[in-house]
Amino acid sequence: MNGRFDVVVVGAGPAGSIAALVLARSGARVALADKAAFPRDKACGDLVGPRGVQVLADLGLRVPDAGQGSDLLAVGPSGGRARLPAFTGRTYPGHGIIVPRLALDHALREAALQAGAVPLRARVTAVEAGADGRVEAVISSDGQRLAGEVIIATDGALSPVARLAGMLDPQAALWGFAIRAYLRAEVPLPLLVLLDASPWRIYPGYGWLFPGADGQANVGIGVGLGSDRGQAPLRGDLARLVALLGQYGDLSQDARPGPVMGGWLRMGGTGTPPAAGNVLLAGDAAGLINPLQGEGIGPAMVSGRLAAEAVLADPARAAPAYTEAIEAAFGPYMTGAAALQRALLRRPRATSAATRLLTAPAVRRAIAGTWSIYWNGLADGARPRPSAWTARAVQAAAGRLAGHALADPPLHMSRHADAITTPQVAESIIGEKSLWPRANRQRPASRSTNASWTMSPTLSGVCSAAGMCRIGYPYSPPPIHKRSAWPSRRWRAKCTGSGSGAGGSRSRASRRCSPSPW
Repeated sequence: MNGRFDVVVVGAGPAGSIAALVLARSGARVALADKAAFPRDKACGDLVGPRGVQVLADLGLRVPDAGQGSDLLAVGPSGGRARLPAFTGRTYPGHGIIVPRLALDHALREAALQAGAVPLRARVTAVEAGADGRVEAVISSDGQRLAGEVIIATDGALSPVARLAGMLDPQAALWGFAIRAYLRAEVPLPLLVLLDASPWRIYPGYGWLFPGADGQANVGIGVGLGSDRGQAPLRGDLARLVALLGQYGDLSQDARPGPVMGGWLRMGGTGTPPAAGNVLLAGDAAGLINPLQGEGIGPAMVSGRLAAEAVLADPARAAPAYTEAIEAAFGPYMTGAAALQRALLRRPRATSAATRLLTAPAVRRAIAGTWSIYWNGLADGARPRPSAWTARAVQAAAGRLAGHALADPPLHMSRHADAITTPQVAESIIGEKSLWPRANRQRPASRSTNASWTMSPTLSGVCSAAGMCRIGYPYSPPPIHKRSAWPSRRWRAKCTGSGSGAGGSRSRASRRCSPSPW
C-alpha cells in the first residue's frame, strides 16, 4: 500500500496505539503500522504503573482481564523484605494494573482502530528524506511507501526509524536486557528481588515475580549493560531466581517456567533526542524506561499522548513542543535516576550493603514510603506527606549527582557497527551462559558488576562533548485533554491565548481556536 497520511505512527505497542487513538479521535488521518500480526506477545513484566493507569482513565479506556496491584514487596540480597506502600497522588491513582501484553497491546490497538486509525502491516527498512532533511515517508520491506506530515516512531528500544533517521547513538545509550516467562503460581503481591551476583557484590539488575490471571505468574530477570549492548545470557540466572524463590517459599519447589521471551531496554531517555525535524520518538524508542526499576508501559502511554497532543497543537512545531513536554514530564526524574544507577552499579559492594540495610527491619519501616515514591518515579504529583517530601529531596540530590557527572571525563564507550539485532543474535543473548556466576566459576571481565555506566539523556539543554545533557527543572505535567475541540476530520485548530496551564501549556479555558485545513 502507498498512502498519504497526516501522521504515520510506526509501532502499535502502548505508546503507538495511544498516540494513534488521540490523533484519530481529533480528526487526523493516521496510519498505525507494525511489523507483527496482532494479537502478539511481548517480553514484559506486565505491570502498568499509576501514571499509565491515569492515562487509561483520562481516555476512557478499559483493558479486559486487568488485575489491580497496589503495594509491592522488595526483597534484599539477605532475604529481608520491605513492603513498599502505594499512595494516591494528585495526578495519579494509588494502584497499578497487571495485564499480559498480549491482551493490553491488542486492546489498545483495537481502540485506536475503532477511533479511525488505519492499520497497516509493515516492517520499516528505509526512510525517504526531502531536500530540507525532513522524513517525508517510511518505506517497508515489501515496498509500501507511507508518507506523513509527521512521523511518530514507537518501534522499540532499537527503533529502526530512529536509526534510519540518524537519531540513534547506541554508544550514548544506557542499555539493558530482560527475559521473562510464565509459570503456575499464586502471588499475593508483586515481588522485586534484589540479588547478589556473588557474596556482597550486587547483581547489576533485579528479578521479579508478578501475579497474573488464572493462577499464572510472570517471572523474569533484567540486567543493566551500561553503554555496551553486548550479549547478556540470562537463562541460567532465571533458573537460579526461580530456585531462590522456591527456597523463600514464594514458589513451589517444583515450579518450572514456560517459554522464555527476551527484549532490549534503553533506559533514562538516553541514546536519542525525543524529536528531530518531523520525527517524534515515544516510549521505548525514546528510551523512556525507568533506570531503577525498569517500568516502561506507563512512560510509553504518557509519551504517546504527549506526542499526539504536540502534533494536534501545531504539526509544524511538534518537535520543539514535544521535546519541551518530555523534558517537563520525565527530565527531573530520569536524569537523576540514570546517574544514580550509574553510581550504584559502579560500587557493587556498597550497593549490596545498602540494599541489605534498606530491607532490614529497623530501617525498612522508616524509609518504605520514600523508597516507594522515588523508586517508582512518583515524587512529582504526589500528595503532601513526609515520604513525598523526602522523595523529592532524594530526586533533587540525584539531579545534583547528574550535574556533577557532567563535569566528569567521559566514560569508556564500546562501539557497535549497528543498532539492530537479528533474531539469531537475540536467541544467543537469551542463551545458557550466565551473568550470575557459580561459586567455582570466574566472572568474565566484560560482564563485571563494576562496568562503566552511561548517564543522563540527550533530550535538550546544555550538552557536554560526551553527549550528556542536564534536563530543565522544575517538573510541571502538561495538561492532557480527552478530546479536541476540532470541528471535523482533516481540520485542525490553531489556538492562541494568554493563559497558561501546567508546564506552560495553555489551558482549555484560555484557548481561542480557529479551524484551518490540515
